Amino acid sequence: MNTRLRPHSVPSASARIITGAACCHSPERAVGNTPVLWIEDPIAGSGHGFWAKLEGFNPGGMKDRPALYMVAKAKERGELVDGAPIVESTSGTLGLGLALAGIVYGHPVTLVTDPGMEPIVRRMLTAHGTRVDLVDHPHRRGGWQQARCDRVQQLLAEQDGAWCPDQYNNPDNVAAYASMADELAAQLGRIDVLVCSVGTGGHSAGVFRVLQRYFPRLRLIGVDTIGSTIFGQPATARLMRGLGSSIHPRNVDYAAFDEVHWVAPQEAVWTCRTLAAVHHATGGWSVGAVALVAGWVARTHDPDVRVAAVFPDGPHRYFDTVYNDDYCARHGLLDAAPPAEPDTITDPRDRLVQRWTRCRTVTDPTTVPPTPPAPRGAQR
Repeated sequence: MNTRLRPHSVPSASARIITGAACCHSPERAVGNTPVLWIEDPIAGSGHGFWAKLEGFNPGGMKDRPALYMVAKAKERGELVDGAPIVESTSGTLGLGLALAGIVYGHPVTLVTDPGMEPIVRRMLTAHGTRVDLVDHPHRRGGWQQARCDRVQQLLAEQDGAWCPDQYNNPDNVAAYASMADELAAQLGRIDVLVCSVGTGGHSAGVFRVLQRYFPRLRLIGVDTIGSTIFGQPATARLMRGLGSSIHPRNVDYAAFDEVHWVAPQEAVWTCRTLAAVHHATGGWSVGAVALVAGWVARTHDPDVRVAAVFPDGPHRYFDTVYNDDYCARHGLLDAAPPAEPDTITDPRDRLVQRWTRCRTVTDPTTVPPTPPAPRGAQR
């Protein structure tokens, strides 16, 4: 039995125009109901493939969903009064979502970011009416992420009535993704393995826990970046944005994960560009990393195993990074295709990973005594 779904009968062109297009009196109505796309060769291999949820079809990307939901819930509870400022830390995509929420609900928005934010995103945030506040140096231990969070606290103290969504720890960030889970269940009918990138932990937890009600035997595979501390590796400088963290967000649902993969920037770049050339569907760092892992999962399982992956955004904000040859050459990202198989470690603390690596041991690092990873190649 093939995991591809049978297509429905195709209506006439005029009928497709009438029934397929949404009429929106407010921009938030354009969020959701994103398509899924079948991805196969050369990412997954001949006779194998996976379904990609294309969240880049939202106005600003996947995080439009939690931005609108967190603001709406805060207003319902009286935590955010009419016209009060919204202040949050962001590397980009949530910022676009909060810009949308600010327009929809009538709130001024200040977004704290760092020099790593792409110029096109910063300009678009300004065009959407937000104030962009740039931190100029990283925190000694928590890097740019902690520096942004510290600056948010300063701004909250300075602005009377200001409210912060706190995407890293706000349970509404998790609950917001129930709509995506419901869409996936309706679109695919059955899902056996779900592959998600992990940053704040919101969409991996929110989508998985709801899908689990439909499909009790569902497995969740997390995708992180090298240099991220979420799953027990030490925090180091990270080139990739959108996934990974220098802090430990409380929204990460460690018990949900069956395994975790770390992916390196050059591996994500190759996958992004291959997706663009072969499937005309691509995105940024998270998309490349997730597609690499989802393709491996599909390739190493029976074709009847239905694999779904979340593609958080589209390619537009990455024109000066992932899709810029000069940038990629400067950072050594154009050398070769990724390996066919991930490296494997038995514990996240075994050693510092520097390439695509898989681990079946998933624990909350805040509850495990830290053990510095041994140098690469050292015996333990």
